[in-house]
Amino acid sequence: MRRARRSIAGPMSGGMIAAFAALCGMPACAAPDRTQADPARPLATDSSCESLRRYQDKDVTVLEVGTADPETGLCRVEGVVTPVPGSRIGFLLFLPSSENWNGRLKMFGNGGYSSDMPLEALETVAGQGYVTVATDTGHKGDDPAFAVGYPEALTDWAHRAVHVTLQAASGMAEAYYAEAPRYRYFEGCSTGGHQALSEVQRYPDDFDGVIAGAPGHNRIRLNTAFLSQFLVNRDPGAPATPILPKEALPLLASASQKACDSDPSTPYIDDPLSCDFDPGVLLCEAGSEADQCLTARQVEVARKMYAGTRDPETGDLIYPPWLPGSEAGGPVPEHFPGWSLYWADPRRGDVPARQSFWRFWVFDDPSWTWRDADLGRDVALALEKLGDTVDATDPDLSAFAARGGKLLHYHGLADPVVSPLDSINYHASVTARLGEMTSDFYRLFLLPGVEHCGGGTGPFHFDRQALIEAWVERGESPDTLNLTYEETGTGGPFSIRSHSTENGD
Repeated sequence: MRRARRSIAGPMSGGMIAAFAALCGMPACAAPDRTQADPARPLATDSSCESLRRYQDKDVTVLEVGTADPETGLCRVEGVVTPVPGSRIGFLLFLPSSENWNGRLKMFGNGGYSSDMPLEALETVAGQGYVTVATDTGHKGDDPAFAVGYPEALTDWAHRAVHVTLQAASGMAEAYYAEAPRYRYFEGCSTGGHQALSEVQRYPDDFDGVIAGAPGHNRIRLNTAFLSQFLVNRDPGAPATPILPKEALPLLASASQKACDSDPSTPYIDDPLSCDFDPGVLLCEAGSEADQCLTARQVEVARKMYAGTRDPETGDLIYPPWLPGSEAGGPVPEHFPGWSLYWADPRRGDVPARQSFWRFWVFDDPSWTWRDADLGRDVALALEKLGDTVDATDPDLSAFAARGGKLLHYHGLADPVVSPLDSINYHASVTARLGEMTSDFYRLFLLPGVEHCGGGTGPFHFDRQALIEAWVERGESPDTLNLTYEETGTGGPFSIRSHSTENGD
């Protein structure tokens, strides 16, 4: 039975929607400031919660303490961490009452370059007995320009904020309960997935279990791919008008589905990794309807996008392509279907997405424009300057494995934002480094028909926290996922094996 496209759901949905809202720059879709207390729900005072106001740590300042839920005694703490001069990292921490605490701490990741924190997820999961925490990553706003004049904010966003926030949260939890959390978990998708991989690489002792969804960990090359999409799809004399318009993306999606789908009973391409789709099948012929075919130039642009981001001089692959089936979905298909969300800045179509990354992080030049771009040269410069700070591509996870950590990694095969091939390549690099032991602590799952952090026409829902807890606390490794279309468990389950198991790791 065919199913209609479903929007993003689950804990990351609010973050994804907020990230787009911040990108679009229109008052109607401005994201709420989730770091502030809800004025309709003033924090109550409670003696046990108030004790946290006296928490002592040289780098931690408690700003506000109160009871988020008087019935359950759920405490809410707002604070900042200042690990180095020039750094100011905000955090939100929720602590259940001693009677309700299950001994676990869970930290949630962020989206894009946004300082937004997932308040709903923090409070909901805390209500289930977890200490929960999130960080604003050391800045306010959603554009990479936040680092102008604040160089430490770049390092905070890249990796330091999650680490020091966890230290603060763990210390406060131990002070509050008179015992440290027995297990510490992290979950994030997109930038949150980037944070997840950064943690297991840079700070392997931080978390016992880590859930990484669709990680944008290969950040410099990913931003190069967004720039490349803009460059190959624009005439220099008319940068606001794409050669391949967004209206053509559903046409490409339909054609790739027809060419690649091996199971007509599903509304998605089951195995896009095995399909070599040529958009030339859509080339206009005499008598073709203009809106049902592509011009020769549009076919050329589409072929370049399916081929991945390449150095124009050498032809070397810089970033892998997005797969057939990813062309027209995404979090806001009505306005920016699929690939079009990042092939230009959503606020103005005549500049590339993430222009501020290149202007302020790479070149320190506010006058830089896409007309100055040289992909091969620029990515090399960016990797040399920023790679050690920003990217999370180190395959040596031996320290994380040695301390008993577990990494659950998932990626939708219809993702139009971060290529799932990037996740596959990272998993392969870890396996090449560590060999057969990789599957003892690291499992990758590829979800057919699923878009960026969820949504799409494929089943996405599975109990990620239950899986990682079973693996960490009872040694039950997740060889398969049982996916459903709804959080309630309807429409399924559909069982898929881990990429790790399928490849014999």
